[in-house]
Amino acid sequence: MLIDFRNTNTVWASILVETLTRLGLTTAVLCPGSRSTPLTVAFAQYSQVEAIPILDERSAAFFALGVARKSGLPVALVCTSGTAGANFYPAIIEARESRIPLLILTADRPPELRDCHSGQTIDQVKLYGNYPNWQTELAVPSLEIGMLRYLRQTVIHAWERSRFPVPGIVHLNCPFRDPLAPIPEDDATELQSQFPVDDFFAGITPPSVHSPSPALVQTIPYSDWQECDRGLIIAGLAQPQNPQAYCHAIAQLSQSLNFPLLAEGLSPLRNYANLNPYLISTYDLILRNRQLAQQLKPTIVIQIGELPTSKELRAWLNTYQPQRWIIDPCDHNLDALHGKTTHLRISIEEIGQLLTTNKTQNQTVGAGFTDNIVGKTDNVTKPAPVSAQNLFSISNYLKKWCDVELQVRKAVDQTMAEMPQLFEGKAAWILSQSLPTGTPLFIANSMPVRDVEFFWSPGNTRIQPWFNRGANGIDGTLSTALGIAHRNQSTVMLTGDLALLHDTNGFLLNNKLIGHLTIILINNNGGGIFEMLPISNFEPPFEEFFATPQHIDFAQLCLTYGVEHQRIESWQQLQQLLNPLPSQGIRVLEIPTNRKTDATWRQTHLSSFVVKEP
Repeated sequence: MLIDFRNTNTVWASILVETLTRLGLTTAVLCPGSRSTPLTVAFAQYSQVEAIPILDERSAAFFALGVARKSGLPVALVCTSGTAGANFYPAIIEARESRIPLLILTADRPPELRDCHSGQTIDQVKLYGNYPNWQTELAVPSLEIGMLRYLRQTVIHAWERSRFPVPGIVHLNCPFRDPLAPIPEDDATELQSQFPVDDFFAGITPPSVHSPSPALVQTIPYSDWQECDRGLIIAGLAQPQNPQAYCHAIAQLSQSLNFPLLAEGLSPLRNYANLNPYLISTYDLILRNRQLAQQLKPTIVIQIGELPTSKELRAWLNTYQPQRWIIDPCDHNLDALHGKTTHLRISIEEIGQLLTTNKTQNQTVGAGFTDNIVGKTDNVTKPAPVSAQNLFSISNYLKKWCDVELQVRKAVDQTMAEMPQLFEGKAAWILSQSLPTGTPLFIANSMPVRDVEFFWSPGNTRIQPWFNRGANGIDGTLSTALGIAHRNQSTVMLTGDLALLHDTNGFLLNNKLIGHLTIILINNNGGGIFEMLPISNFEPPFEEFFATPQHIDFAQLCLTYGVEHQRIESWQQLQQLLNPLPSQGIRVLEIPTNRKTDATWRQTHLSSFVVKEP
């Protein structure tokens, strides 16, 4: 079915959906409501698009965000008029900050029914402020051919703006007059015989991804980096569509310069550890030793993407103020420290592509950048050894980092392996040791992301971390994870109790999920992150107003939603349940922990892993 000619609204809505389908849309998330009926009918009868109905708008928006985050393609998100669209707002903020493409379609009353107390009507024009990449209100549906062309081209532009130059939100406010149901109208039926369907949609194709300009690599000060004897690379938050290419490109840069590579726990780099012998995973613990932190201060830093979560790392950079280059293609300001920073608006993958291309063409690019690059073996670009002079000049700095990493990593792994009690931080370590190869892992905000940074052990598991670190909120945690898990390899989520409780409506997706999600629930009865803050020393009001314990019986909660639940009594039991993972449904594995005991352990032990002298 290309166009539904039953009435004006069905023609309009089906042209919108057909255009999106030809552009590459595969998924639409639909929230129930009356005013959005034409859009819902159009999406629901389109076999090329998976239309998923979700009751709760906030949950729907985060589910759509998860699907779009995984696929890299826009997902259409539809709701009725009134406050329904306002419930999309938290996910829209996260999508903007995380650069996730979403196409928001809010149905609305026509202009004549606004500002007159017509039911379920609010001002929806520019509802989301400055967060969308682009926003507009569509015209009221019409059968005039010029208006149908306008609709087609506006939808094409909306799709492109959701992806370029930086992925993000596009909001189309869509007014509809009655009849909203597909009740036949003579004018629409008559249009069918004269409408040039093939010609109308001819030439609509998915927009191509831009090709990097070779001139961009000329901005890379490679010779300055190569001459530096105290340089390092920091790879922060990253959810690349091709994690292997991302990790290869960073490994190439690290080894060609002989720079240590500080890898965020939420980056896939720790799970491709075989690519780089200079990978440093315990930097947060290392830098707690102030004497050692001073010895390891860098002259220059190459930052890939956003900074890691670690406050210790940020404070260290802020103290010593090294010259920093930030490699990231977006137009955002990624320097929250306001240091001596230069943004290089190019991706690390593009740098790898440009280097390989220019080497093949025997061109000298970026002040000798390609001189250290050799050909490919097994599709992996490998760096040639640097000169003996360069190796000698920086080897002491690199060696110090690698020696300390070896000692601290060994101490952390030994401590975690020998720990019998259900300390919540060990869950992250267990996941790094036990999950099947390539498992998608969604990591909730607050303590889980920090425990991953502290304890996640490097390996070659190719596990892909996912997260909502754009705005760092706990809203939408479960729904986003379900979006990641939908039509994907069996997926795991690591979360605390408050983050899960904040989004329990996500469990309504239980019968819509195609795939599996295992939820590792750290139940410490409250907000463990607040135990690490100074306010924890003030009681009252700490326990009631900050820790906010909820005393929920999660077994009963899961029973209500028809979700499997198991209480974990030992680490051995957890490991047995992690590999292999089920293939269908939702499962909660609840780990009961003591919030205050765990906080005391962290305060006592996180600094003790660091040796006095490397």
